[in-house]
Amino acid sequence: MCRGGTLKGRKMNNNSRSQNTSLGIVGFGAFGQLAARHLGQHFEVSAYDPSPGLASVAKQLGVPLASLRSVSQTDVILIAAPVSSFEQIVSEIAVACKPGALIVDVGSVKVGPAEIMRRLLPNHVDIVATHPLFGPQSATMGIEGLKIAICPIHGKQHVRLAAFLRNALGLTVIMTTPEDHDREAAVVQGLTHLIAKVLLRMGPLPTRMTTKSFDLLSEAISMVQHDAPEVFEAIEKANPYAGAVRRRFFDLATSMSVELETAFRTSSHNKTGQ
Repeated sequence: MCRGGTLKGRKMNNNSRSQNTSLGIVGFGAFGQLAARHLGQHFEVSAYDPSPGLASVAKQLGVPLASLRSVSQTDVILIAAPVSSFEQIVSEIAVACKPGALIVDVGSVKVGPAEIMRRLLPNHVDIVATHPLFGPQSATMGIEGLKIAICPIHGKQHVRLAAFLRNALGLTVIMTTPEDHDREAAVVQGLTHLIAKVLLRMGPLPTRMTTKSFDLLSEAISMVQHDAPEVFEAIEKANPYAGAVRRRFFDLATSMSVELETAFRTSSHNKTGQ
């Protein structure tokens, strides 16, 4: 896929929706809606989500809601479903998707979903595991210049996908593997969300006498504090490397606390001369 290029021979441009290339979004929550806003001018978009109350926002975005089977027969299938339902969703897509389709997921964790897609999806489709390193909060000013990780799983359409994301959407593409992604994400996302959760429980945080560094920290917290609970669960529980990172962080924090307490006691002892 690329600007003014083709996806499997289907013409795309940036000014009007393609009359031939269809995109089915499975999961029309906050990220599915964000995807529809930015991809609607490039594809004929439809969406599936069993959650109630989505008809109004779908209508505003010009996205028809359809059955999972119907959405699974599009040219490109974007899976934005929670980790808890991911395997069931993929198994249903597997029996309906057509040969040559491109299937992409956008979850925060890659090792597990990549294994599920590789195991359940037929050989006649291309599979790419991706992770947009942004969400609705960090994309409020647009997505140009933001990062997305791409993990090729099966087939060769990841090359055109990467070109489209760079040229049409202005994203910074990082090619990687599911394993390398999860190792880095365990630190980058795992610690960010963990620290945000802890600081929010210490709230309300100061807003008057703040430093620039504290303002940046508060901004980082605001970007993740409204994420759906399943996002935090996926980052901390579904990432196979997150537990070790989390334990190391708390061990180091405990060690630092002990060092500070020891230093304070030593200082107090020296001052009193006892």
